[in-house]
Amino acid sequence: MPVYSPRIVDGELRELLESAGAVVIEGPKACGKTMTASQQSASRVLLDIDQAARQALAVEPRLVLEGARPRLLDEWQVAPELWNQVRKAVDASDQPGQFLLTGSVVPAEDASRHTGAGRFGFLRMRPMSLFESGVSNGAASLRQLFAGEVQAVADPGLSVHDLGALIARGGWPAQQGRPLKAASRAARDYLEQVRQVDISRVDRRRDPARVGALLRSLGRHCATEARLSTLAADAGGADGALDERTVSDYLQALEQLMVIEDQPAWAPHLRSRARLRKAPKRHFVDPSLALAASGAAAERLLEDFEWFGQLFESLVIRDLRVLSQPLEGEVLHYRDDYGVEADAIVQLRDGRWGAIEIMLGEGQVDQAAANLKRFSAQIDSQRSGSAAFLAVICGKGYGYRRTDGVVVVPVGALGP
Repeated sequence: MPVYSPRIVDGELRELLESAGAVVIEGPKACGKTMTASQQSASRVLLDIDQAARQALAVEPRLVLEGARPRLLDEWQVAPELWNQVRKAVDASDQPGQFLLTGSVVPAEDASRHTGAGRFGFLRMRPMSLFESGVSNGAASLRQLFAGEVQAVADPGLSVHDLGALIARGGWPAQQGRPLKAASRAARDYLEQVRQVDISRVDRRRDPARVGALLRSLGRHCATEARLSTLAADAGGADGALDERTVSDYLQALEQLMVIEDQPAWAPHLRSRARLRKAPKRHFVDPSLALAASGAAAERLLEDFEWFGQLFESLVIRDLRVLSQPLEGEVLHYRDDYGVEADAIVQLRDGRWGAIEIMLGEGQVDQAAANLKRFSAQIDSQRSGSAAFLAVICGKGYGYRRTDGVVVVPVGALGP
């Protein structure tokens, strides 16, 4: 078995196994679910490739549950009937930490499947953050930002070429040690598998050609608030726009496969009469897929810095999602009809929040800081609370607190 690189969710998984009878780990395929679950399981069965186990399921599903516990049931959704069997086994044991279930597809609703309330814990996994892959030194901790403990950090030394390569490689564990060209090809193959095969697992009516066109459009509009009408027109091309209902259905299927993950809008209380924009920002679960959707190599980003900035923003959003999850945080965005915006709002369950602008270049820090101060002035702090921090995350440079209170964080120092 390959050497395991520790993941931020390891601690969350240990805690869940101490409280829930079964833990369901959900995330896109190839993000490392099986390896992570295997570190804490005593036995396992790989349901998507173990033909003998699939045959046993047809005869007596309970046989698959036999084995040392915690027992890992990998890709459990290929046999949805296991859900109720696991629930019954958990009830019979009355002990936590009995089963681990991993899945890369959110299964369709099934009236015969029990909710699992009180028996199942849920954990979301995503591709690796820069901290987990060893690129970021973690000197600028998100937890410390919320605590107001800001430390000056040295320039991590990432160049623009480095950032382009990190986007192209992505956070896929199996690609971290491979040549960049091979990793980029793997991302393109990933989307081809989604287009040709995986999409039929959630809905057999999908047209692979149209799915491919929509994936390309999502890549071009990554980290934007592209509307359904925009995606429909762009994906339709010279043949005319796709039906918006078709696009909506395709997006739902891609969400079910955890290939895309939109960034919802934040809805605070405002001092002004500005109207909030409610559209989500479009993101792939990893920015490498946005680049792969275009069929381009990392060098293409150096020819289009606007798109480079969009994909860099998506990389940072991926990392913020990974880093904020143990803090019980979610990553949102803000925009109003006056044009005031914040690229990311990290909001914790206890009500604390921080606002972030994401800039590829160091020369944009002054503008980004001014935007954050303007944004902060819009928020009714008596009703929504004051920001725990305002920060600019940039591609390179030093980390420090500015005289206006805004924190500058190079992405190569961002950590948990």
